[in-house]
Amino acid sequence: MDSREPPSDRSDTELWRTAAGGDHGAFTELFERHVQSVWNHAYRLTGSWASAEDLTSAAFLTAWRRRADITLVRDSALPWLYTVVGNLARTEHRGAGRRLRLVRRLPEPRSVSDHADTVVDQLDGEDRLRHVLALVAKLPKSQRQAVELCLLGDLSVPDAAELLGVAEVTVRAHISRARAQLRAALEEK
Repeated sequence: MDSREPPSDRSDTELWRTAAGGDHGAFTELFERHVQSVWNHAYRLTGSWASAEDLTSAAFLTAWRRRADITLVRDSALPWLYTVVGNLARTEHRGAGRRLRLVRRLPEPRSVSDHADTVVDQLDGEDRLRHVLALVAKLPKSQRQAVELCLLGDLSVPDAAELLGVAEVTVRAHISRARAQLRAALEEK
């Protein structure tokens, strides 16, 4: 069984005037009478349930605040409430457009690396380099020389071959064998 009182047969104008005098019950009755219609209108304007909820709330809040200033015409609060919702929806739409244009003008955020990550990477890199250099030192002399000149020293293969007094193909073979041994040693670790 419904415990609410049946709606009164008082007109919107009479309820509005009573609410303007501070009667919360009269305003509640106006709210209950028109909230669904106002929400539907707000939804038709925005196409969003959440926006319709917000606009409906704002319209009735405006109505409560301005209840003493407004005189209803033709004995219905709906035209005034619809006008308020329409104005609020347009204001929100313009504001959203301004915010979107502002966001588009903002520069892309710079990616700032964490100093701690840089330090960790640097330390890891130094550890790996020390490990690789220790492995290079264990290579046979001919392979070690080819690696030191070409891979670590950025010397070209022809220049390294001339310096070592061997053919270019020999230097390439030494580098290839050294890479295979280094790769195997690093995979073991």
